[in-house]
Amino acid sequence: MKLSEKIATRSRYRPFYTFEFFPPKTDQVQSFFFFLRDQQISDGQVKQGFENLLSRIARLSALNPLAISITWGAGGSTMGRSLELAGMTQAEHHIDTIMHLTCTNMEKGMVDTALRAAKERGIQNILALRGDPPRGAEYWIPTDPRFTHGVDLVEYIKSTPEFSDFCVGVAAYPDGHTESETDEDGEIEYLRAKVDAGADFIITQLFYDVDGFLRWEQKVREKGIRVPIIPGIMPIQTYSSFLRVTKLCGTKVPQELMSDLVPIRHDDQQIKDYGVNLAIKMIHRLTIEGGVPGVHFCTLNLEKSVQRVIEGLGWVGVGPKILNRLILETPGDIVHPATPASEFMTTPHRASDTAATKFLVSAALDVEVGKGEINNAATWDDFPNGRFGDFKSPAYGEPNPWGGSAISGNRALSDWGNPKTCEDLTNVFLRHLHSEIATTPFSPTPLSPESLTIFPHLERLTAKGWWTVGSQPAINGADSTDEVVGWGPKGGYVYQKCFVEFFVEKDDVERIEKKVQEAGSGWVDFFAGNLEGEYWSNVHEGGRDAVTWGVFPGQEIAQSTIIEKESFLAWKDEAFSIWAEWASYYPPESDERRLLEGVRDRRWLVSIIHHNFQKNDALWTFLFDGDDPLVGQ
Repeated sequence: MKLSEKIATRSRYRPFYTFEFFPPKTDQVQSFFFFLRDQQISDGQVKQGFENLLSRIARLSALNPLAISITWGAGGSTMGRSLELAGMTQAEHHIDTIMHLTCTNMEKGMVDTALRAAKERGIQNILALRGDPPRGAEYWIPTDPRFTHGVDLVEYIKSTPEFSDFCVGVAAYPDGHTESETDEDGEIEYLRAKVDAGADFIITQLFYDVDGFLRWEQKVREKGIRVPIIPGIMPIQTYSSFLRVTKLCGTKVPQELMSDLVPIRHDDQQIKDYGVNLAIKMIHRLTIEGGVPGVHFCTLNLEKSVQRVIEGLGWVGVGPKILNRLILETPGDIVHPATPASEFMTTPHRASDTAATKFLVSAALDVEVGKGEINNAATWDDFPNGRFGDFKSPAYGEPNPWGGSAISGNRALSDWGNPKTCEDLTNVFLRHLHSEIATTPFSPTPLSPESLTIFPHLERLTAKGWWTVGSQPAINGADSTDEVVGWGPKGGYVYQKCFVEFFVEKDDVERIEKKVQEAGSGWVDFFAGNLEGEYWSNVHEGGRDAVTWGVFPGQEIAQSTIIEKESFLAWKDEAFSIWAEWASYYPPESDERRLLEGVRDRRWLVSIIHHNFQKNDALWTFLFDGDDPLVGQ
């Protein structure tokens, strides 16, 4: 059903909510051409992160969202997985699905293909986004000339008979767009142009300033825009992810919010609890005081916080499929068998009203929960730490909201300059280590306090031309509230194995492999891969290295960062795509592009882990000392 129609006919007693998910970075088993052939998936193909996300969506569907939205990678990079995930939520869970669709930097014809594939899967709702702006000067970028802005996509869908029956939503930015060259009034005029082109609803970028949103919404309405506006809400999960996402999205953070977060920033449980309570307060103000009809949850593929927010608001509803099962299987008179499921769905129920409601909600949310490898499936990845976490987690990776890129063209040229030689690239990475520039294409933030503890070693590797892009020191039982390395709830202890990741030439990989075999003594593991798909490692198939774990009162041991073949290869593919993206900011045949594309084609990504976490310098001794040091003075 079209979202605009569902909003118009919703129950007036309770605000609605939608959930946003992104395709996990792992399990990229389906290619773009798979979807063109429209073949069926075998039982063994969808697994790990993708399969776990489907289970998570099944559990959250018990909360009866109005719709679910699925994000779209920049330039169609997740086209296959986005289409498959959207199709499965639509067909298997009977939840109306909003498929995001970006149009810039898409190969010619891909928009048509994606829209046709969406129709074939019964999807009726599209969130039309611009996506990444054209990189560099437009004349050298092979994009579809029909689409340079989001309004172009809206106009195309609504004016093309084959696609005009789609319900189309568009994005809005209450805090301003990060790349906008106009003021707020200009952005609102552009939003009105998208609505005039046929947009049926608006979903906003996430924000935390409710007063600012309500002021902005009033200005939007004064411009004559009457379609539903659905505010984007992201419950704060961890302090680091909050800082990362708000910076990426250009979100304004009220000073009082930062004042609340800073004192508790090293207690992940307190941060998560604060995030739940803040979301409840924000939504209460938006819906009760502001009259907003519903909200859009950016879940980051995590479930517990969203569940807690909805329960805290008293917006508890049970869908007919689960309700009917409970009616048949539940003894006694909790719900009379003659009660129509549709009546139960549309009647507002507060979580505190009756024991019967509590039982129904609890039972519904327990469907297919099962057990994760370490913890309960609903909570085992509650405290992700490091770049990825466990590759089997649906929240694996660091998503960029709405298919955006973490690399800015302005940043590429102003901060990273015009590298023409490998020595120039070494200087870029060294300047980042020395805090002379805030980012590299692989590190969107300055060097962390944790990495500063191993700064001399990272500097030594980088100066040699082994460009470091990820690392952590060894930690043996630090307090979980430690300001530098702590994470998780207070009262616990955290541990880390030292690892470092870098780009090197193939002959260096051969030297690393030889030394690991001859002098690693079983303490050192390595992973190495290149653009062409070659993969070397001394880790046996299925082997997993838990490099970060925590011990907390009353809980099972939490392994928050795990490196194994699947996670390494997923990161490897992303890392080499970053080299390609960086290169695309420079003209073809330029020295800069030839250099960066040559590095992408020639170098290998290597990750080295030392298992002796009780010895701080174990990995660095292995790399720098001995009869055959890998990195000399």
